[in-house]
Amino acid sequence: MKVAILAGGFGTRLSEETSIRPKPMVEVGGRPILWHIMKLYSHHGFKDFVILGGYKVEQIRDYFLNYRGKRTDYTIDLKSGKVEWLQGINEDWTVTVLDTGADALTGGRIKKAMHLLSDGPFCLTYGDGVSNVDINALVDAHKASDRWCTLTAVTQPGRYGALRLNEDANRVMAFREKGAVDGGLINGGFFVCEPEVFDLIDNDQTTWENEPMERMVELGKLGYYHHQGYWQSMDSLRDKMVLEKAWENNPPWKVWKD
Repeated sequence: MKVAILAGGFGTRLSEETSIRPKPMVEVGGRPILWHIMKLYSHHGFKDFVILGGYKVEQIRDYFLNYRGKRTDYTIDLKSGKVEWLQGINEDWTVTVLDTGADALTGGRIKKAMHLLSDGPFCLTYGDGVSNVDINALVDAHKASDRWCTLTAVTQPGRYGALRLNEDANRVMAFREKGAVDGGLINGGFFVCEPEVFDLIDNDQTTWENEPMERMVELGKLGYYHHQGYWQSMDSLRDKMVLEKAWENNPPWKVWKD
């Protein structure tokens, strides 16, 4: 199953960092937060990534094009250009980087990857949040349902929109991207989707969190998986500092081994 990662926005609320780099390339513990997200999926066996870039996408491309050379000893014959790698790297990932346009919104970015993702269910997440969510349990919950999309519901107070859930039916009854309710369950941004979701995205200016998800609510096709562990987004400089401090003290999202 492929993993699509939204990595194309401007990240204006983290402008101290994003004026020079795309938000998913902002580092935590010396590595882009995008890398941390990919390590989580890889730990659970999901290693085929489609990165939906836009703003400063060339930095994401350069990062993966030079990934091995920056982390592995090698001998190079400068005349022929032949490279002999003296050691391996521990990531056996396949990475596709798409330029989905600087101005496309989240739904539009997803639709532009339809040719790569429409052959079956796929994972989807944002490039700015980390968690210790069990991806396999999330996928199993989705497969056991008849939903077109299963989101991960997490607890986070303040500034996020609360979900209204039907716990008996394991179905989302109302979806609010922003709201005044504190302490409820919110959308944690780790999804499993069926190809049917592409039909709900009208154009480049469609926001995934608005029309497509609201339509799924109306159709009874948006389910949820309740993750009760760690979750943290990197929405501001303060959030970045929280993650940096956590990285220095046994970070809870680091479920993989070095």
